Amino acid sequence: MLKKIAYIIVAIVVIVLGMAALQPSAFSVSRSITIKAPPEKIVPLVSDFHQWASWSPWEHLDPAMVRTFSGAPSGKGAVYGWNGNSAVGEGRMEILDVNGNASVDIKLDFLRPMEGHNDCLFTFEPKGGMTTVKWTMTGPVPFMSKIMTVFVTLDRMIGPDFEKGLNQMKAVAEK
Repeated sequence: MLKKIAYIIVAIVVIVLGMAALQPSAFSVSRSITIKAPPEKIVPLVSDFHQWASWSPWEHLDPAMVRTFSGAPSGKGAVYGWNGNSAVGEGRMEILDVNGNASVDIKLDFLRPMEGHNDCLFTFEPKGGMTTVKWTMTGPVPFMSKIMTVFVTLDRMIGPDFEKGLNQMKAVAEK
């Protein structure tokens, strides 16, 4: 009987590892929202890390989170680091480029709870008095993360946070 249980456990492990090996090696998660404001009013909310506290979905998960700002005060070269509880972990963001009122490109490095190195791109497309803001994160998927994606996709994990953040950004920008 114990031998059969051991074979079943080994078979399950082999199946999960096989499914993980078939997962994509990169991911992309995107969400967008239309905001009743011009890009000139919205871009600074993204290109100035000091303003992220007003809309970021992670800023208030740990009231004791330690934040550091370095590099440029905003725009290209601005750096934001954080270190907090297990809900926010530890990481660093650096603005790589601000393309006028069209886009902001950010390098995102997670240090814990799991190390990850990703790119975030915010694009701003004006339409009359409105702006469509698109938030996209892309990056590699290491094998350990592939095992996790057998059970839940990164889109399902991160997407709701992007939606919350964009809704909060909309509320701030439309004031």
